Formats: sequence, structure tokens, C-alpha cells
Amino acid sequence: MHYKLLLAIVLLVLVLIFVLQNTTIVDINFLIWEFTLSRGLLVLMVLLVGVAIGWLGRAQLAHRGRKQKRIWS
Repeated sequence: MHYKLLLAIVLLVLVLIFVLQNTTIVDINFLIWEFTLSRGLLVLMVLLVGVAIGWLGRAQLAHRGRKQKRIWS
């Protein structure tokens, strides 16, 4: 279990280094909204959204599996 924590810490450090090195300001246009933020923060936001979607998808699959076990028990 400690290897997962170590891997998470290493990945976090790499992401932080990436964010700190990519401070170029970019303009984001989405439908009617306009945002200005650093490239590193944009990538960090996309990463966090991806992690959240993956976590929710995995939780949904786990819930579906528990539900099927109750039906067949």
C-alpha cells in the first residue's frame, strides 16, 4: 500500500513542477465565456476534471456490482 502513496507523491511533485514552469498566460474561449489563466493552471484543471470523472465512473461501476450481488443472493 505504501507504493501507491509514494507514486501519488511523485506524481504530485511532477505536476507541481509542470504548473510552476508553465506560467504563460493563455486565453480560453468557451461558448459565451472568456477566461485568461496560465497554461499550467489550465492543464491542472483538466487533470483534476479527468481524475474526478474517472473516480465517479469507478464508483458507479462498484455500486452497480454491489447491486447485482444483492439481486443474485
